[in-house]
Amino acid sequence: MKVVIDEWLKEAKESSNANKVGMWLMHNGVVRSTAKAEVREGIASGEVKAMDFSYDALKLEEILERGKALAGIYYLRAELASGKLKAGDSIMYVLIGADTRPHAVDALNSIVGEIKATCVKEVEIF
Repeated sequence: MKVVIDEWLKEAKESSNANKVGMWLMHNGVVRSTAKAEVREGIASGEVKAMDFSYDALKLEEILERGKALAGIYYLRAELASGKLKAGDSIMYVLIGADTRPHAVDALNSIVGEIKATCVKEVEIF
């Protein structure tokens, strides 16, 4: 997956609602070498070498449509990887344009949380 954030921002800043945006917030999730169980629960699991990653494109579109309806959100774009990814590879990019920082941060937390909870399948390879 190749994403050029400068190109995304240029396109976003030319969108019809760009004049309402006071903050652009970008998320870049990556495969880490520390296992999810260790990071979240303190359970040592060994070093992650790679990850099999997939997602449901229809669910992603539904999540993005709901995200665009959140308070203060005027731009939303996401791209997710698929296949076998190694530690350090990008899993997803999300770009949000919002009127205020709190709206941008809240939307990012909500949207990425929903994507991770309902849309993706991650299998860590040790």
